[in-house]
Amino acid sequence: MTETTINALVSPEGSLEILSNHEVNLLKDRSEGGLYRLFRQCALAVLNTGVVTDDCQGLMDAHKDFDIRLIPQPRGLKLELINAPAHAFVDDEMLRAIREHLFSVLRDIVYTHSTPPFARILKSNEPADLTNMVFHILRNARALQTGRQPDLVVCWGGHSISDKEYQYSKEVGHQLGLRKLSICTGCGPGAMKGPMKGATIAHAKQRIKNGRYIGITEPGIIGAESPNPIVNELVIMPDIEKRLEAFVRCGHGVVVFPGGVGTAEEILYLLGILLHPDNADLPFPVVFTGRPENAEYFEMIDKFIRNALGDDAASRYEIIIDDPVRVAQTMKRGMKKVETFRRAMQDAYYFNWMLKIDPVFQLPFEPDHENMLALELHRDQPVHLIAANLRKAFSGIVAGNVKEGGMRKVKERGPFEIAGDPMLLKPLEAMLEQFVAQNRMKLPGVSAYRPSYRIVNTAA
Repeated sequence: MTETTINALVSPEGSLEILSNHEVNLLKDRSEGGLYRLFRQCALAVLNTGVVTDDCQGLMDAHKDFDIRLIPQPRGLKLELINAPAHAFVDDEMLRAIREHLFSVLRDIVYTHSTPPFARILKSNEPADLTNMVFHILRNARALQTGRQPDLVVCWGGHSISDKEYQYSKEVGHQLGLRKLSICTGCGPGAMKGPMKGATIAHAKQRIKNGRYIGITEPGIIGAESPNPIVNELVIMPDIEKRLEAFVRCGHGVVVFPGGVGTAEEILYLLGILLHPDNADLPFPVVFTGRPENAEYFEMIDKFIRNALGDDAASRYEIIIDDPVRVAQTMKRGMKKVETFRRAMQDAYYFNWMLKIDPVFQLPFEPDHENMLALELHRDQPVHLIAANLRKAFSGIVAGNVKEGGMRKVKERGPFEIAGDPMLLKPLEAMLEQFVAQNRMKLPGVSAYRPSYRIVNTAA
């Protein structure tokens, strides 16, 4: 059955009411250097908020007739939507949350790609430049708020989780919200939506009217993880590396729920940073949590981390099973330590400037067959570099499974090949097999798992 579509003119909601002629021309430009294709892809993902899919390319194919045009107005601008999904509207009027998200996409794409200094920074290898770019994008999105004490809990976990796991993530979010903490996630469904939903009810009970539900995403993933409707602050970062840096710079602690490859990538990114000697004394509460049946899952994650990165890495997180209250209490205590430390060091509450991030975690990694095979997956290197290279391996698997560009490369040349030390790769392969067995590599009932990797040549 053909999905119902609608044509509409939409006025700005929330941000970016005017554009320069240069910005308009960039957004209209359908050439390789233009922004039209990027804007259309992200806009279509936003318009499909609430639709359960993990297939970015399938989403694009299903809406080939969709078009978006900029209509400059004397007092601002409007967007003309052609063949837009009708479920984004009620009585021919776009849902307000989706309208906010649509113009957040426009705001961030325009700011990142049309602001002159960013053209240089996007190609920069300087850590300070890359961190400043993350800061400026977040500030332009008004995601950095002064006058608030540390209260932002970043929640990571899979989009492909069971109903019971979803309910557990919602209860954790509820307990966090009762303690007046706000939520930041990757903005999608599953463990990204659950904590936000729980926190909204808790904030209502506490009469908190400025509760924050921040969603941070990037163009490569937004089609597979459309923003959930609870997100009230959406930020589009240019790539996965800046998205991950945004999480740890603006967040004050992290709660990790069960997930798949993307969650493993996030864990390795975070631990790789916290293991840097300059961050040894920096407080940053991290909790892994799930239901009783998830205990074996976290034992597997813990064993993998200890094997690859050592016991010091495992000391940076706490595993709490089936106890949402204790999770929330642990994060609340952690927030107090963060506040005390930042005040003593005269560091900002809203952006963690003191956190040392090695450039290897900042520079964009392009997953292709050559780069994936060239990853240095061996023990003869500092532990933070082991974490960085493992993170890239997981990032490539994610790209090959759900991102349009990565999926295309796998389709053309077959799965990405991963080689290295068997002491690292055999546990990695075993963990990936468990992700597949537990349906953590796809959305249940939506699409079959598409293998995007192959472990090869693991001779020492």
